[in-house]
Amino acid sequence: MKTHRIAAIPGDGIGKEVIAAGIEVLEALARRDGGFTLAFDHFDWGSDYYKAHGLMMPEDGRDQIRNHDAIYFGAVGAPDVPDHISLWGLRLAICQPFDQYANVRPTRVLPGITSPLRHVSGPELDWVIVRENSEGEYAGVGGRVHRGLPEEVATDVSMMTRTGVVRIIRFAFEMARSRPRKLLTVVTKSNAQRHAMVMWDEIAAEVARDYPDVTWDKMLVDAMTMRMTMKPETIDTVVATNLHADILSDLAAALAGSLGIAPTANLNPERRFPSMFEPIHGSAFDITGKGIANPIGTFWTATMMLEHLGEKPAADRLMRAIERVTADPDLHTPDLGGKATTRQVTDAVIASIGADNA
Repeated sequence: MKTHRIAAIPGDGIGKEVIAAGIEVLEALARRDGGFTLAFDHFDWGSDYYKAHGLMMPEDGRDQIRNHDAIYFGAVGAPDVPDHISLWGLRLAICQPFDQYANVRPTRVLPGITSPLRHVSGPELDWVIVRENSEGEYAGVGGRVHRGLPEEVATDVSMMTRTGVVRIIRFAFEMARSRPRKLLTVVTKSNAQRHAMVMWDEIAAEVARDYPDVTWDKMLVDAMTMRMTMKPETIDTVVATNLHADILSDLAAALAGSLGIAPTANLNPERRFPSMFEPIHGSAFDITGKGIANPIGTFWTATMMLEHLGEKPAADRLMRAIERVTADPDLHTPDLGGKATTRQVTDAVIASIGADNA
Protein backbone atom coordinates (compact mmCIF):
# COMPACT_ATOMS: atom_id res chain seq x y z
CA MET A 1 0.00 0.00 0.00
CA LYS A 2 1.32 3.40 -0.98
CA THR A 3 1.81 6.02 1.74
CA HIS A 4 1.86 9.71 0.89
CA ARG A 5 3.67 12.01 3.34
CA ILE A 6 1.86 15.31 3.73
CA ALA A 7 3.19 18.38 5.52
CA ALA A 8 0.19 20.04 7.17
CA ILE A 9 0.68 23.76 7.85
CA PRO A 10 -2.61 25.23 9.12
CA GLY A 11 -1.10 28.70 9.63
CA ASP A 12 -3.38 31.43 10.93
CA GLY A 13 -7.01 32.17 11.68
CA ILE A 14 -9.54 29.82 10.12
CA GLY A 15 -6.65 28.01 8.43
CA LYS A 16 -6.36 25.93 11.58
CA GLU A 17 -10.04 25.02 11.48
CA VAL A 18 -10.33 24.11 7.80
CA ILE A 19 -7.08 22.15 7.61
CA ALA A 20 -8.20 20.08 10.62
CA ALA A 21 -11.47 19.42 8.77
CA GLY A 22 -9.59 18.61 5.57
CA ILE A 23 -7.39 16.07 7.33
CA GLU A 24 -10.47 14.34 8.74
CA VAL A 25 -11.99 14.12 5.29
CA LEU A 26 -8.78 12.90 3.68
CA GLU A 27 -8.33 10.19 6.30
CA ALA A 28 -11.92 9.03 5.77
CA LEU A 29 -11.30 8.99 2.05
CA ALA A 30 -8.13 6.89 2.41
CA ARG A 31 -10.01 4.38 4.56
CA ARG A 32 -12.83 4.23 2.01
CA ASP A 33 -10.46 3.77 -0.91
CA GLY A 34 -8.24 1.21 0.79
CA GLY A 35 -5.41 1.55 -1.73
CA PHE A 36 -3.31 4.24 -0.07
CA THR A 37 -2.64 5.88 3.26
CA LEU A 38 -1.77 9.44 4.20
CA ALA A 39 0.85 10.27 6.82
CA PHE A 40 0.48 13.83 8.11
CA ASP A 41 3.31 15.73 9.75
CA HIS A 42 2.03 18.83 11.56
CA PHE A 43 3.86 22.17 11.64
CA ASP A 44 2.71 25.03 13.88
CA TRP A 45 4.25 27.79 11.78
CA GLY A 46 2.49 31.10 11.34
CA SER A 47 1.82 34.35 13.16
CA ASP A 48 1.68 32.75 16.64
CA TYR A 49 5.06 31.16 15.94
CA TYR A 50 6.34 34.57 14.80
CA LYS A 51 5.21 36.28 18.00
CA ALA A 52 7.02 33.61 20.02
CA HIS A 53 10.20 33.27 17.95
CA GLY A 54 10.51 36.33 15.69
CA LEU A 55 10.20 34.15 12.57
CA MET A 56 7.17 32.83 10.72
CA MET A 57 8.87 29.44 10.46
CA PRO A 58 12.22 28.02 11.59
CA GLU A 59 15.31 28.84 9.57
CA ASP A 60 15.50 25.19 8.50
CA GLY A 61 11.75 25.01 7.84
CA ARG A 62 12.03 24.26 4.15
CA ASP A 63 14.49 21.46 4.86
CA GLN A 64 11.93 19.92 7.23
CA ILE A 65 9.29 19.70 4.46
CA ARG A 66 11.48 19.34 1.37
CA ASN A 67 11.00 15.57 1.09
CA HIS A 68 7.26 15.45 1.67
CA ASP A 69 5.01 14.43 -1.20
CA ALA A 70 2.80 17.52 -0.82
CA ILE A 71 2.08 20.46 1.47
CA TYR A 72 -1.45 21.11 2.77
CA PHE A 73 -1.59 24.78 3.73
CA GLY A 74 -4.32 26.76 5.49
CA ALA A 75 -3.89 30.53 5.53
CA VAL A 76 -1.45 33.21 6.62
CA GLY A 77 -2.01 36.63 8.13
CA ALA A 78 -2.98 38.16 11.47
CA PRO A 79 -4.22 41.60 12.50
CA ASP A 80 -1.22 42.24 14.76
CA VAL A 81 1.48 41.08 12.31
CA PRO A 82 2.28 43.23 9.23
CA ASP A 83 1.08 41.49 6.08
CA HIS A 84 4.41 41.74 4.29
CA ILE A 85 6.07 39.93 7.19
CA SER A 86 3.53 37.11 7.39
CA LEU A 87 3.30 36.55 3.63
CA TRP A 88 7.00 36.76 2.83
CA GLY A 89 7.92 34.90 5.99
CA LEU A 90 5.80 31.82 5.31
CA ARG A 91 3.78 31.34 2.14
CA LEU A 92 6.15 33.04 -0.29
CA ALA A 93 9.11 31.66 1.64
CA ILE A 94 7.86 28.23 0.59
CA CYS A 95 6.45 28.95 -2.89
CA GLN A 96 9.42 30.76 -4.36
CA PRO A 97 12.39 28.63 -3.21
CA PHE A 98 10.42 25.48 -4.07
CA ASP A 99 9.81 26.95 -7.55
CA GLN A 100 6.05 26.46 -7.35
CA TYR A 101 5.66 28.65 -10.41
CA ALA A 102 2.28 27.42 -11.64
CA ASN A 103 -0.62 28.53 -9.46
CA VAL A 104 -3.79 26.80 -10.67
CA ARG A 105 -7.23 28.02 -9.55
CA PRO A 106 -10.30 26.21 -10.92
CA THR A 107 -13.60 28.02 -10.60
CA ARG A 108 -17.13 26.82 -11.31
CA VAL A 109 -20.57 27.13 -9.82
CA LEU A 110 -21.04 24.04 -7.66
CA PRO A 111 -24.48 22.38 -7.34
CA GLY A 112 -26.82 24.25 -4.99
CA ILE A 113 -24.78 27.46 -5.04
CA THR A 114 -26.15 30.59 -6.68
CA SER A 115 -23.84 32.89 -8.61
CA PRO A 116 -24.37 36.62 -8.01
CA LEU A 117 -24.50 36.96 -11.79
CA ARG A 118 -28.20 37.02 -12.63
CA HIS A 119 -27.71 35.40 -16.05
CA VAL A 120 -25.59 32.47 -14.81
CA SER A 121 -27.29 29.21 -13.85
CA GLY A 122 -24.11 27.14 -13.58
CA PRO A 123 -22.58 25.73 -16.78
CA GLU A 124 -21.72 29.18 -18.14
CA LEU A 125 -19.01 29.63 -15.50
CA ASP A 126 -16.42 26.85 -15.56
CA TRP A 127 -12.89 28.23 -15.67
CA VAL A 128 -9.30 27.49 -14.75
CA ILE A 129 -7.08 30.48 -14.01
CA VAL A 130 -3.35 29.85 -14.32
CA ARG A 131 -1.32 32.37 -12.34
CA GLU A 132 2.40 32.91 -12.78
CA ASN A 133 3.58 32.36 -9.23
CA SER A 134 7.30 33.12 -9.06
CA GLU A 135 8.12 36.50 -10.56
CA GLY A 136 6.35 39.54 -12.02
CA GLU A 137 4.96 42.03 -9.53
CA TYR A 138 5.72 39.77 -6.54
CA ALA A 139 9.37 39.14 -7.35
CA GLY A 140 10.42 41.14 -4.30
CA VAL A 141 12.75 43.41 -6.26
CA GLY A 142 12.83 47.01 -5.09
CA GLY A 143 13.45 48.98 -1.95
CA ARG A 144 13.05 52.18 0.06
CA VAL A 145 15.53 54.97 0.66
CA HIS A 146 15.48 58.18 2.73
CA ARG A 147 12.80 56.71 5.02
CA GLY A 148 10.68 59.29 6.80
CA LEU A 149 12.10 62.22 4.85
CA PRO A 150 10.14 64.29 2.32
CA GLU A 151 12.24 62.83 -0.48
CA GLU A 152 11.55 59.21 0.55
CA VAL A 153 11.39 56.86 -2.44
CA ALA A 154 9.90 53.36 -2.62
CA THR A 155 10.10 51.07 -5.63
CA ASP A 156 8.64 47.70 -6.54
CA VAL A 157 10.03 46.33 -9.79
CA SER A 158 8.06 43.82 -11.80
CA MET A 159 10.61 41.30 -13.01
CA MET A 160 9.77 38.98 -15.88
CA THR A 161 12.22 36.59 -17.47
CA ARG A 162 11.86 34.84 -20.80
CA THR A 163 12.30 31.51 -19.00
CA GLY A 164 9.57 32.31 -16.50
CA VAL A 165 7.10 33.58 -19.09
CA VAL A 166 7.69 30.73 -21.54
CA ARG A 167 7.13 28.05 -18.94
CA ILE A 168 3.89 29.51 -17.55
CA ILE A 169 2.45 30.24 -20.99
CA ARG A 170 3.32 26.71 -22.12
CA PHE A 171 1.80 25.28 -18.94
CA ALA A 172 -1.40 27.22 -19.65
CA PHE A 173 -1.59 25.98 -23.24
CA GLU A 174 -1.17 22.41 -21.98
CA MET A 175 -3.93 23.01 -19.45
CA ALA A 176 -6.20 24.43 -22.15
CA ARG A 177 -5.43 21.48 -24.43
CA SER A 178 -6.47 19.05 -21.67
CA ARG A 179 -9.93 20.63 -21.34
CA PRO A 180 -12.83 19.94 -23.69
CA ARG A 181 -13.12 23.45 -25.15
CA LYS A 182 -9.39 23.89 -25.81
CA LEU A 183 -9.72 27.64 -25.33
CA LEU A 184 -7.15 29.95 -23.72
CA THR A 185 -7.25 33.66 -22.90
CA VAL A 186 -3.92 35.39 -22.33
CA VAL A 187 -4.38 38.40 -20.04
CA THR A 188 -2.08 41.36 -20.55
CA LYS A 189 -1.63 45.08 -19.95
CA SER A 190 0.80 45.79 -22.76
CA ASN A 191 -0.93 49.02 -23.76
CA ALA A 192 0.46 50.65 -20.60
CA GLN A 193 3.29 48.34 -19.49
CA ARG A 194 5.30 48.54 -22.67
CA HIS A 195 8.32 46.41 -21.81
CA ALA A 196 7.65 43.28 -19.75
CA MET A 197 4.03 42.91 -20.85
CA VAL A 198 4.96 43.36 -24.51
CA MET A 199 7.47 40.55 -24.04
CA TRP A 200 4.68 38.52 -22.41
CA ASP A 201 2.50 39.06 -25.50
CA GLU A 202 5.30 38.17 -27.91
CA ILE A 203 6.12 34.98 -26.06
CA ALA A 204 2.44 33.99 -25.99
CA ALA A 205 2.31 34.28 -29.77
CA GLU A 206 5.51 32.26 -30.12
CA VAL A 207 4.32 29.44 -27.85
CA ALA A 208 0.88 29.39 -29.50
CA ARG A 209 2.46 28.11 -32.71
CA ASP A 210 3.14 24.80 -30.94
CA TYR A 211 -0.56 24.41 -30.08
CA PRO A 212 -2.55 24.68 -33.31
CA ASP A 213 -5.39 22.72 -31.69
CA VAL A 214 -5.88 25.38 -28.99
CA THR A 215 -7.91 28.50 -29.77
CA TRP A 216 -6.50 31.50 -27.97
CA ASP A 217 -7.12 35.20 -27.61
CA LYS A 218 -5.58 38.12 -25.76
CA MET A 219 -7.33 40.59 -23.47
CA LEU A 220 -6.32 43.56 -21.37
CA VAL A 221 -6.77 42.89 -17.68
CA ASP A 222 -9.29 45.69 -17.14
CA ALA A 223 -11.41 44.47 -20.05
CA MET A 224 -11.11 40.95 -18.67
CA THR A 225 -13.00 41.93 -15.50
CA MET A 226 -15.88 43.09 -17.68
CA ARG A 227 -15.79 39.92 -19.76
CA MET A 228 -15.85 37.74 -16.64
CA THR A 229 -19.01 39.43 -15.41
CA MET A 230 -20.81 40.05 -18.69
CA LYS A 231 -19.76 37.10 -20.88
CA PRO A 232 -18.54 34.30 -18.59
CA GLU A 233 -19.51 31.64 -21.12
CA THR A 234 -16.78 32.90 -23.49
CA ILE A 235 -14.01 31.97 -21.02
CA ASP A 236 -12.40 28.61 -20.27
CA THR A 237 -8.68 28.68 -19.40
CA VAL A 238 -6.95 31.95 -18.45
CA VAL A 239 -3.28 32.76 -17.92
CA ALA A 240 -2.07 35.96 -16.29
CA THR A 241 0.78 37.46 -14.31
CA ASN A 242 1.20 37.06 -10.59
CA LEU A 243 -0.66 40.26 -9.67
CA HIS A 244 -3.29 40.19 -12.42
CA ALA A 245 -4.27 36.58 -11.78
CA ASP A 246 -4.30 37.15 -8.02
CA ILE A 247 -6.99 39.79 -8.49
CA LEU A 248 -8.92 38.01 -11.25
CA SER A 249 -9.09 34.72 -9.35
CA ASP A 250 -10.66 36.41 -6.31
CA LEU A 251 -13.23 37.97 -8.62
CA ALA A 252 -13.81 34.55 -10.17
CA ALA A 253 -14.40 32.95 -6.78
CA ALA A 254 -16.89 35.66 -5.83
CA LEU A 255 -18.74 35.20 -9.13
CA ALA A 256 -18.93 31.47 -8.41
CA GLY A 257 -20.62 32.18 -5.09
CA SER A 258 -17.99 32.60 -2.37
CA LEU A 259 -14.28 32.81 -1.65
CA GLY A 260 -14.94 30.00 0.82
CA ILE A 261 -15.29 27.41 -1.93
CA ALA A 262 -12.23 28.28 -4.02
CA PRO A 263 -9.18 25.97 -4.18
CA THR A 264 -5.57 26.51 -5.23
CA ALA A 265 -2.62 24.39 -6.24
CA ASN A 266 0.89 25.88 -6.15
CA LEU A 267 2.68 23.47 -8.46
CA ASN A 268 6.26 22.65 -9.22
CA PRO A 269 5.35 20.76 -12.40
CA GLU A 270 8.78 19.16 -12.70
CA ARG A 271 8.34 17.72 -9.18
CA ARG A 272 11.82 18.69 -8.05
CA PHE A 273 10.14 20.11 -4.93
CA PRO A 274 6.84 19.36 -3.18
CA SER A 275 3.80 21.28 -4.41
CA MET A 276 1.54 23.16 -2.00
CA PHE A 277 -2.26 23.10 -1.89
CA GLU A 278 -4.36 25.75 -0.15
CA PRO A 279 -7.80 27.37 -0.19
CA ILE A 280 -7.69 30.99 -1.31
CA HIS A 281 -9.94 32.53 1.35
CA GLY A 282 -7.25 33.76 3.74
CA SER A 283 -7.19 33.74 7.53
CA ALA A 284 -10.56 35.51 8.06
CA PHE A 285 -10.01 36.57 11.67
CA ASP A 286 -13.50 38.06 11.81
CA ILE A 287 -14.96 34.53 11.99
CA THR A 288 -12.05 32.66 13.59
CA GLY A 289 -13.16 30.43 16.45
CA LYS A 290 -16.87 30.68 15.61
CA GLY A 291 -17.01 27.29 13.93
CA ILE A 292 -18.63 28.66 10.77
CA ALA A 293 -15.72 28.72 8.33
CA ASN A 294 -16.59 27.10 5.02
CA PRO A 295 -14.32 24.05 4.58
CA ILE A 296 -15.43 23.36 0.98
CA GLY A 297 -12.50 25.27 -0.53
CA THR A 298 -10.11 23.19 1.56
CA PHE A 299 -11.85 19.97 0.51
CA TRP A 300 -11.76 20.97 -3.17
CA THR A 301 -8.08 21.80 -2.70
CA ALA A 302 -7.63 18.26 -1.38
CA THR A 303 -9.00 16.85 -4.65
CA MET A 304 -6.26 18.72 -6.50
CA MET A 305 -3.67 17.34 -4.10
CA LEU A 306 -4.94 13.80 -4.58
CA GLU A 307 -4.80 14.17 -8.36
CA HIS A 308 -1.23 15.43 -8.06
CA LEU A 309 -0.39 12.38 -5.93
CA GLY A 310 -1.82 10.04 -8.58
CA GLU A 311 -4.96 9.15 -6.61
CA LYS A 312 -7.48 10.17 -9.28
CA PRO A 313 -10.32 7.78 -8.22
CA ALA A 314 -10.15 9.11 -4.66
CA ALA A 315 -10.10 12.69 -5.94
CA ASP A 316 -13.20 12.00 -8.03
CA ARG A 317 -14.94 10.41 -5.06
CA LEU A 318 -14.23 13.45 -2.91
CA MET A 319 -15.47 15.83 -5.61
CA ARG A 320 -18.73 13.89 -5.84
CA ALA A 321 -19.12 14.15 -2.07
CA ILE A 322 -18.49 17.89 -2.19
CA GLU A 323 -21.13 18.37 -4.88
CA ARG A 324 -23.70 16.29 -3.01
CA VAL A 325 -23.17 18.42 0.09
CA THR A 326 -23.25 21.81 -1.64
CA ALA A 327 -26.46 20.74 -3.39
CA ASP A 328 -28.20 20.76 0.02
CA PRO A 329 -29.00 24.35 1.13
CA ASP A 330 -29.20 23.17 4.74
CA LEU A 331 -25.46 22.51 4.55
CA HIS A 332 -24.50 26.00 3.39
CA THR A 333 -22.29 28.00 5.72
CA PRO A 334 -22.96 31.74 6.34
CA ASP A 335 -20.76 32.88 3.44
CA LEU A 336 -23.25 31.09 1.18
CA GLY A 337 -26.26 32.52 2.98
CA GLY A 338 -26.85 29.50 5.21
CA LYS A 339 -26.46 28.58 8.86
CA ALA A 340 -24.42 25.37 8.73
CA THR A 341 -21.26 24.98 10.76
CA THR A 342 -17.83 23.73 9.75
CA ARG A 343 -18.54 20.58 11.76
CA GLN A 344 -21.84 19.88 10.01
CA VAL A 345 -20.36 20.31 6.54
CA THR A 346 -17.38 18.12 7.41
CA ASP A 347 -19.57 15.36 8.83
CA ALA A 348 -21.82 15.49 5.76
CA VAL A 349 -18.87 15.15 3.37
CA ILE A 350 -17.47 12.23 5.37
CA ALA A 351 -20.87 10.54 5.33
CA SER A 352 -21.16 11.06 1.58
CA ILE A 353 -17.72 9.54 1.05
CA GLY A 354 -18.77 6.46 3.00
CA ALA A 355 -21.99 6.07 1.01
CA ASP A 356 -20.43 6.70 -2.40
CA ASN A 357 -20.63 3.72 -4.73
CA ALA A 358 -19.97 5.46 -8.03
